[in-house]
Amino acid sequence: MATQLHPGDGVADAAAHTAAHTPTMHGGWRGMLADWGSDRHAFQVSWGKAMMWIFLLSDTFVFSCFLISYMTVRMTTTVPWPNPSEVFALTIGGESIPLILIAIMTFVLITSSGTMAMAVNFAYRRDRARCAMLMLATAALGATFVGMQAFEWTKLIEEGVRPWGNPMGAAQFGSSFFMITGFHGLHVSCGVIYLLVVATRVLRGRYERTGNYQIVEIAGLYWHFVDLVWVFIFAFFYLW
Repeated sequence: MATQLHPGDGVADAAAHTAAHTPTMHGGWRGMLADWGSDRHAFQVSWGKAMMWIFLLSDTFVFSCFLISYMTVRMTTTVPWPNPSEVFALTIGGESIPLILIAIMTFVLITSSGTMAMAVNFAYRRDRARCAMLMLATAALGATFVGMQAFEWTKLIEEGVRPWGNPMGAAQFGSSFFMITGFHGLHVSCGVIYLLVVATRVLRGRYERTGNYQIVEIAGLYWHFVDLVWVFIFAFFYLW
């Protein structure tokens, strides 16, 4: 015969206590999402922001490898390295002005970092019109930077600079230049597209329903990273 448990019995009370304190086990996708949610609360940061930081960290390693490789090649080559002030000079009004285009590109990109910071500020104020306009302005400045970089590439290619050769000095100059600036230009181009998509969604009120504009801050993290990387490229490649 089966033993019946009655309230007040020691066995019944122990079973009830165990059932009450046993954590509910979730299975399938709900369980996975519950686990992810618990991690989010544990670290006090959203998954979107956490993944962006991880991506930027990995990208930092990639750009660091590029710049370290460039510096190693430049210090070990026996062939004279081209003078950046002469290579990247523009002739305006009959006079050669060194690094004028690079200076303008740097100014444009740093300005875009400022407009992006203001866009994040207005996003948290839930002023979607100004936020979207500033994001569009940031994207326009980024597109301007890419356009000037394309002009710079065209000028050097017409002068005979190639990834495998360089008539002005060390052959490694061409490969280093196109690899580093091309990889950075790709990041800027992707950032412009990213900003346009987010700005369009802000204008349409997609984030107004939830009141969560954190995606704008995440886009800002990416854009500020791209700007910071350019500062190092400008210092090590153009000024050195």
